[in-house]
Amino acid sequence: MTRIPDPASRIPASRNRWGFPDLGIGIGLRTVHYPHILEQKPDVDFFEVLSENYMDTGGRPVWVLDQVAERYAVVLHGVSMNIGSADPLDRGHLAKLKALADRTRARWVSDHLCWTGVLGRNTHDLLPMPLTEEALRHVARRVKVVSDVLERPLMLENASTYAEFASSSMPEWEFFGRLMEEADCGMLLDVNNVYVSSFNHGFDPEAYVDAIDPARVTQYHLAGHTNKGTHIVDTHNDHVIDRVWELYQRSVRRTGNVSTLLEWDADIPALEVVHAEALKAGRYRREEEKSRREKDASKPAPSGARDRLRKDKVARVS
Repeated sequence: MTRIPDPASRIPASRNRWGFPDLGIGIGLRTVHYPHILEQKPDVDFFEVLSENYMDTGGRPVWVLDQVAERYAVVLHGVSMNIGSADPLDRGHLAKLKALADRTRARWVSDHLCWTGVLGRNTHDLLPMPLTEEALRHVARRVKVVSDVLERPLMLENASTYAEFASSSMPEWEFFGRLMEEADCGMLLDVNNVYVSSFNHGFDPEAYVDAIDPARVTQYHLAGHTNKGTHIVDTHNDHVIDRVWELYQRSVRRTGNVSTLLEWDADIPALEVVHAEALKAGRYRREEEKSRREKDASKPAPSGARDRLRKDKVARVS
């Protein structure tokens, strides 16, 4: 099979800890969109792939994934690493995940800061962490192991939560910040999840995004949700609300432009609708780029450059 040029090879690195590229604006790879993607080859910057959907399967899904990975940049996103559990890490799961990352040339691999089961049982839910010193040390050790096995740094996403542990001794953003430093991992910052959890637990979402080290953010998630009045459910079945866009804009001002993905996982409309919603992020990305250029233009030239400029003027006058 002829390999086309890497679509990310011409993209400059973002200002993150590892120099990962800003892939632009992407959407999740969903089976309902397979025909459109294969036939129309839409102008999508990158696709995010749900890892577990392709780790233990073959046939058409993997064939489609191969076609997508040939043409588009791909990142892997998982829901079953169980990084926060007391169970031993599943080495078989990690081996299959690494093989999938290698096969797709995934730019990075992410999962969630949570636990998904115990005693070998999978709850199929992203359960909240006890935000304690003991849990922090436990997760940091496991993240280091996972990064070694995958031979790439692990990115962790903040999950939406609906309950908290009474034993927690720090806010989630502090836990995340210390974890990233200790384990040298990165963050997939889900701005919608920040908003959902802030509504459910009564904290300030702006304080959350302001506390995250911008050099550790390698990707953003945006999504819609369902507001039940007393609480919000992270359903990924609607458009992004204005308040979440505002949080995204606030965070982008700190991180610069970072790969941004729209999640739409229920009541999924046509690909054009999903992509159009994702492209709304372009407005804030363009504003950030314009602001950066203006700041760069206002900076005085380095002394060496000023000296060269003066010498050049003297030479031309002579």
